[in-house]
Amino acid sequence: MAVAVVVSMAVDGVAGQGAVAELAGFRAAVRGCFTRRGDALQELADAVLCCGGRVTDLAHLSLEPVFRRGHGALFDAVNAGRVEVARLRWAVAAVPLPGWGDGGIRLAVDVSCWPRPDAVTSAERLWCPAPAGGGAAGQVVAGWPYSVVAVLGPGSSSWAVLLDAVRLGAGDEACGVTAAQVREVFTRLQEAGRWREGDPPVIIFLDAGYNVVRLQWLLADLPVVLVARVRSNQVWHRPAPPKQYGMPGRPARHGLVLRCADRSTQDGAAVQDTDHPRHGRVRVRSWPRLHPKLHRHRGGWEHWPPGQHLPIVEGTVIQVTAGRRPPMWLWCSDPGASPDLVRSAWQGYLRRFDIEHVFRFLKQSLGWDKPMLRDPQAADRWTWLLITCWNQLYLARDLAAAVRLPWQPPLPPGKLTPGRVRAAFPRLHPSLPALTSPPKPTRPGPGRPKGSPNKTRAPRHRTGKTSPKTRRRTKTRAKRTG
Repeated sequence: MAVAVVVSMAVDGVAGQGAVAELAGFRAAVRGCFTRRGDALQELADAVLCCGGRVTDLAHLSLEPVFRRGHGALFDAVNAGRVEVARLRWAVAAVPLPGWGDGGIRLAVDVSCWPRPDAVTSAERLWCPAPAGGGAAGQVVAGWPYSVVAVLGPGSSSWAVLLDAVRLGAGDEACGVTAAQVREVFTRLQEAGRWREGDPPVIIFLDAGYNVVRLQWLLADLPVVLVARVRSNQVWHRPAPPKQYGMPGRPARHGLVLRCADRSTQDGAAVQDTDHPRHGRVRVRSWPRLHPKLHRHRGGWEHWPPGQHLPIVEGTVIQVTAGRRPPMWLWCSDPGASPDLVRSAWQGYLRRFDIEHVFRFLKQSLGWDKPMLRDPQAADRWTWLLITCWNQLYLARDLAAAVRLPWQPPLPPGKLTPGRVRAAFPRLHPSLPALTSPPKPTRPGPGRPKGSPNKTRAPRHRTGKTSPKTRRRTKTRAKRTG
C-alpha cells in the first residue's frame, strides 16, 4: 500500500509524469543497447540500484528479487554479454543536462583507476597513481585507468551526468586520447541539440595533471574553453614587443616574464573582488594574452617538424586568493577572457570536484572496482553498466520519496543526495515498465568432473605505461689515446 501511495504521488502532476517518462525512455534506450544477454544485463543493473547496501561482489547481486536468474547467468552476462557502446553513448547524450545561468555547458574530464594489483592474468593493465592517501601518496599501482567526461551542474551538490568513459591503453598519448574523447562528446552533444550555433562556448575543466596547452592546440577548431589548474611555480611570457628599426638579430618571440612565485613580475593584472558564500572574500587577478615557452623534446611537441618554430599558444592566467589560503593558479584557453568568463572559470572550477564525489560513489556504493574480473572487455562492460545506473539515479532524483534514517535530516525531493535516491529507488522501480522477459528454466551443464583440476595455465601479462618515453640517442665520442 505504501508503494502505491509513493508511486501515485510521484506520477501526479505534469512534472512528475514528465520525469517518469524521461526515466522510462532512458531505460528503454539502454535496454536496446544490450544485444547479447540483454535481459540478464538489465536485471543486473536493477539489482545494483535496488540492493539495500553497498555492492561488495557480483555473486550477492544474484540474490536480489529483481534479478530473477541464477548466479551463473549473472557472471555469463558480465563476461560474455554484448553492450553496443556506440549506441549507448548516444543514449547518454540525450539525458537532460544541468542548466546554468548563462545557458552554457560545463564539462569535467578526469581519470580514475580501477586497481588490480594482484591480477597478473589480467591483460592491458597500466601503472596508475595509488588511490589511497597518507603513506601511499605518490606511489603507483597496477590497474585499469578510465578517462571519464561528466557534465557539471551549478550549486553545491554531488550530482553530475556521466557522458563517456574510455579505458586508456599501453602506449596511448594522454593528450591525444583526451582530445579525441572531448571532440566526440562535443559532436554528440551538438547533434543531440544540447549545443547550437550562438550558444556560449562549452567550458571544460581539468585537473593539474593535464597538459592543457597541448590540449588547447589540439582542440583549437572547437568552440570550447579549457580551464585547468597549473603549478604555483609556472613561468609565463607576455607578447613580444615589436622589433625596432635597425636593431640586429631576429625578432623576439617571447616578452617579459610573469612568474607565479615572484610577486615583482605580477604587474598589470585585472582585479575582481567578490564575496563567496563559503570562502568569504575572494580576490581574483587575471593576465590576458600570456603564453608558455614550449620545448621541442617534451610536453607532446617531440614530433613537431624540424626547422619550424614551435607555436605561440596564448591564454589568460588567473590567480584566485581567498583568506590566508595559498593562491590557486588557473589557465584559461581564451587569450582575451572577459570579466564574466574569468568569473565563470574560477567559480566553475570549484564545481569540478563534483566528479570526485561521483567516483567515490561509484566505487564505494555501486561497487565499480569490487568485481574480480580478468577480461578487460568485461571491465568495460561493467563500467558502462554502472554509468547507466548512475544516470538513472540522476533522472530519478525528483521522483524518489524521502526515505531516510531517523538521524538523517529531511530534504526536499529535488535536493536528495545520490545515496538517498538509491535508497528510495526500490519503491520507484515497480512503477517503471518491465523491460525483460521471464527466465526460462534450464538444466545446468555437467561442468568439470570431480577430481580433475584445471591444468590450463592462464597467460601472465606485464603492466604497461601510458605515453612511454622515447630514448634519446647520445653521441659517443672516440676515446683519445696517446
